[in-house]
Amino acid sequence: MIFSTYEFVLLFFPITFFGYFVLHHYKLHSCAKLWLVLASFYFYAQGSPDFFPFFLGSVVGNYVIGNMLSKLQGDRYRFERGLVLTLGVLANCGLLGYYKYTDFFLMNINRLTGSRLQLLHIILPIGISFFTFQLIAFLVDSFRGETKNYDVLDYLLFITFFPQLIVGPIIHHAEIVPQFANPKNHHLIYQNVARGLFIFSIGCAKKMLVADPLTTDAQSFFNNITTDLPMLQSWFHSIEYTVSYYFDLSGYADMAIGLGCLFNISIPQNFNSPYKAKDFQEYWQRWHMTLSRFLGSYIFRNVYKKGTKYRNYYMATMATFLVSGFWHGAGWTFVAWGLINGALVCIASWRKKRGKDTPAWLGVPLTFLFAVLTRILFVSLNFRQSWQVFKGLIHVDSLNVPDLTAFLTDNWYNIALTFIGLGICWFLPTTKTIMDKYFKTNWKYLLYAAVLLAVCICNMDKVVQFLYFQF
Repeated sequence: MIFSTYEFVLLFFPITFFGYFVLHHYKLHSCAKLWLVLASFYFYAQGSPDFFPFFLGSVVGNYVIGNMLSKLQGDRYRFERGLVLTLGVLANCGLLGYYKYTDFFLMNINRLTGSRLQLLHIILPIGISFFTFQLIAFLVDSFRGETKNYDVLDYLLFITFFPQLIVGPIIHHAEIVPQFANPKNHHLIYQNVARGLFIFSIGCAKKMLVADPLTTDAQSFFNNITTDLPMLQSWFHSIEYTVSYYFDLSGYADMAIGLGCLFNISIPQNFNSPYKAKDFQEYWQRWHMTLSRFLGSYIFRNVYKKGTKYRNYYMATMATFLVSGFWHGAGWTFVAWGLINGALVCIASWRKKRGKDTPAWLGVPLTFLFAVLTRILFVSLNFRQSWQVFKGLIHVDSLNVPDLTAFLTDNWYNIALTFIGLGICWFLPTTKTIMDKYFKTNWKYLLYAAVLLAVCICNMDKVVQFLYFQF
């Protein structure tokens, strides 16, 4: 089940929403929490029914381990606490590794040894990369004594709250558990309903009206890579995919934030106009911000040590992006993508430390250009495929007037939509800025939301999965 479907919009969400607040209205607060947990379990089970028992076992197991860590505080239990944390993290990584990386390792063993180990072709459960990070963060914070021995329902809501369960934003327990416990959030707040519907409508429009058609067209190109690709097509579809990725993931984030707002829960912002960044350090401060926050808190800070040659900023940055690349996908192209992004961040940091500030008129297009080039590596199935696209980018001999005319005639809609998307990215405010500075709970914004939702609902017969479901 995904947000942009009739099943979700017309059945699952209304039933879950009204059931939650009706139970709160009758002071059945624990029942309301349980209702939302069960609804979230149902939501996940619809997407990965075969994996659901393992998901449930993982969630319960991590709660038990987290409670153990919370109780083993003080120097007296230092060894035991470290051992329990290590076993807990290994268990989470083991589950993720089995489902996501087994075939990757088998393929590489076959290549290195010449063996013929049978690939398992394991279906990747939706959201496993995201909720695994949240579970690991919970264990680490329990190790540090920061989880306060949460009630089981509070813990389950933190992990399973359905708006952010599948593709994030990656939330931290300290920012969401107190919100569910706050009595003020136990009744309908009509301003939050209006805000939530408006944000959800923007996210839905991003996903269905911009991302879906661009993604479908770009994927068709990348799924049929040949030699001697035309230059024009190579550039356009690479840019098209780059634009679609932003609108797909930021659209999901807006929908999640809007849904959270409807439940009086504030979910953190995940994007802040990343294509307006002047360099890659700034780009990663604006793109998938909750993932960057997690990697910074739990990877970078555990590697970085000021003044130590081999654990300095640059080494810690490269280690963090190596983890990021491998987390995104089971393939060497993802590893290379992570390392290249890390190198670009290091270059930007090095320049800033020496006072070399890049002007926006140059930095923004250059950063976007490198985002396009690295996105080719990200979406290609292998290095051979990405190399064909890179060669296509400089295939000048393929340019001619008849082919250009035919291309523009056949692809005018997606070309126009891509330019509209770029215009939105570069010149319009973010959803958060719109909400903070311009939004009013009046008929005008209600009409905007109603029109966007009506258009989206009319197109919900063409369901396209969110791109990050595969991660």
